Amino acid sequence: MTASSVTECLELQLLEIEMLYSMFPNKGEVRLEDANALRRVKSYLKNPNGPLPPRIGFVVMVFTDYKGDVELQVAFPHNYPNAKLQLFGRSYSLDRKQQLQLNQDLTAYITTFDAGELCVCAAVQWLRDNSGPYFRRSKLFSEPVVKVKPVKITFHRMWIYSHQICRPELRKRIWECAKRLNLTGFFLTGKPGIICVEGHKDQCEEFWHTIRYPNWKHISCKHAETVQTETNGDELRIFQTFEELQFESHGNFRHDYHMDLGKFLEFLKEHHSEHIFQMLFGIESKSTVHH
Repeated sequence: MTASSVTECLELQLLEIEMLYSMFPNKGEVRLEDANALRRVKSYLKNPNGPLPPRIGFVVMVFTDYKGDVELQVAFPHNYPNAKLQLFGRSYSLDRKQQLQLNQDLTAYITTFDAGELCVCAAVQWLRDNSGPYFRRSKLFSEPVVKVKPVKITFHRMWIYSHQICRPELRKRIWECAKRLNLTGFFLTGKPGIICVEGHKDQCEEFWHTIRYPNWKHISCKHAETVQTETNGDELRIFQTFEELQFESHGNFRHDYHMDLGKFLEFLKEHHSEHIFQMLFGIESKSTVHH
């Protein structure tokens, strides 16, 4: 492990902690094992010639729709996310067998991530989405909590602008991240590059953090829409899948990658989203279409 690679890993770890604090703003939902751990890591980053700081360890309280909540215990190796992360979920509402099975399945999910990918936020979402069956099978669990009020879901849609989306590895990263988070929408490759993602708000925000960091500088979220709903939000989706779009201009696309914005505007019209055009490009849509 070189000093530069450790420094890069520690910077990403601080970023993921920041993401977790934004996802879990209430006191006690994210608990550091050492209250000074983040300060020591930041101090090391200012002067990486000294000894390595203590590893960052913490617990995330993951609340589910069932009686039992899960404490997700995490300890970052110094070279995470380049190194595989070991997580452990603990719940007093699970018997020993079901807790073991839950952790085996969680570990199997985490191993699907590539080296360099942050995965704690995704692990939290996996526990939210998949822990129910383990509680139902547990000897310590009788039946789900009866909810008096329906749970409200925050549906979110983000319109993201970039100067360009051309590199194959970047396109692969966008595609895989959206699919993993169950988001619909599209991304327009070329110059300019446009991304639209829609789905649960926390998953959209995880997508935004994942593709943006650590080094995509020329990218911005131009517009976001949020709706509270008591359904799963599928009826609010404009798009049914997540797809890659290419609207080639009349020039030599292979060399300059410029997009035909007129074709893109027609695509937005088909999806009743023409109003977004001006938000993305700051110009009236009518002046852009040439016949």
